[in-house]
Amino acid sequence: MKNYLIDELSVFFPCYNEEKNIQKTVDKAIKVLNEVAQKWEIIIINDGSKDNTGAVALKIKKQYPNIKIVTHDPNRGYGAAFKSGIYNAKYKWITFTDSDGQFDFSEIKNFIATQKKSQADLVIGYYISRQVAKSVIVSSKIWELIVFVLFGLKVKDIDCGFKFFSKKVVDTIPKLEAERGAFISSEFLIKSKKSGYKIVEIPVHHYPRTEGQATGRKLNVIIKSFIDLFKLWLKINFKRA
Repeated sequence: MKNYLIDELSVFFPCYNEEKNIQKTVDKAIKVLNEVAQKWEIIIINDGSKDNTGAVALKIKKQYPNIKIVTHDPNRGYGAAFKSGIYNAKYKWITFTDSDGQFDFSEIKNFIATQKKSQADLVIGYYISRQVAKSVIVSSKIWELIVFVLFGLKVKDIDCGFKFFSKKVVDTIPKLEAERGAFISSEFLIKSKKSGYKIVEIPVHHYPRTEGQATGRKLNVIIKSFIDLFKLWLKINFKRA
């Protein structure tokens, strides 16, 4: 009888124009999942891609029986893709990474081990060395400072795209509302903390993108994220929602 690290695990990959990356990302994840989880599923969120991501996802689904596809048409943004992932996941534990191949999915073993040791409800990654432009890192740190001032949430990397958490968190915190931009991860962690769930952080490696281009740093998306952030602050502090 094989000893698995975890009984069941849902994995989702938000995708926008990742035709060159999603196959490799899923293949690597499946190899690891077969080692660590007795039951697992992968959900590919095709967020209105304009390239062949949809066709590649369908090809992957034909290869593997544990694949689900959720398609947004048109593109709705990272927040919407994140929500489609967590709300379509069926297993007790949920994880996700970016679909661009910049994470090593085998590090999920560290997340599982950390959760068992700490009994945390959420184990979230922070970058050992983030492989993005310095301007992105600086803007992320400014965002994290604002979130700390407004909500008292202090973590090393709010937006790190590798997290592991219990489905009970998803099922019990107030429904997530964000659609676009950086706000969704902050909203998720703020509402989880406010609901009394335990959050633990661990370091993760981050590798350079080899194919495609990153999206999500457009000015209008950033502005919308700040608007959503202050709306949540007002809602929590004045409406007691």
